[in-house]
Amino acid sequence: MVTIRDHVRFTDLKEASPEDIRMLARNESEIQRTEMADVVLGHLRLMDGANAGFQVDRLQHSLQTATRAFRDDPTDEELIVCSLLHDIGELMAPVDHPSFAASIVRPYVSEENTWMVLMHGVFQGYYYWQHLGRDNTLREMHRGHPAFEHTVKFCERYDAPAFDPAYETMPMEAFEPMVRRIFAQPATFRPPKG
Repeated sequence: MVTIRDHVRFTDLKEASPEDIRMLARNESEIQRTEMADVVLGHLRLMDGANAGFQVDRLQHSLQTATRAFRDDPTDEELIVCSLLHDIGELMAPVDHPSFAASIVRPYVSEENTWMVLMHGVFQGYYYWQHLGRDNTLREMHRGHPAFEHTVKFCERYDAPAFDPAYETMPMEAFEPMVRRIFAQPATFRPPKG
């Protein structure tokens, strides 16, 4: 954990000086660079054993999704890390876990992969929403989006088939260096488009 030695002088943000704000920005940048990967990996580990009735738990599903992406293209670390983290919000934001996960990866990955993580729930719905009386074709309203086919591929090849207890899945330790490299990059503030 980063030890912060300098502190601001204000108690009301409206009274912050430019020096205070620059110092806070430096501190936040250092914390992000050195601690973000540990926070993300720690939260991912909380998914171990969490299961709504699938044949694999949420952690195994995430590892299996990332393993499938890795075996398809081991050089695409950004896609592999997004595959690993796509469901990281399942425990804290189960109703809208894709938005939760997208907000975590957005500052570190491309817009294409951010959109894929954000929209994977709608695209996965293609396979099962009809069984719940929902429209499983909602993804079609996004056809033409630059990341549409990328998201279809993610769901078809990596996410949808990643519930197989017999699939030889790579361990978390295999992905940790990739997670650390992605989250060690300078974060880019890109507010969600709305």
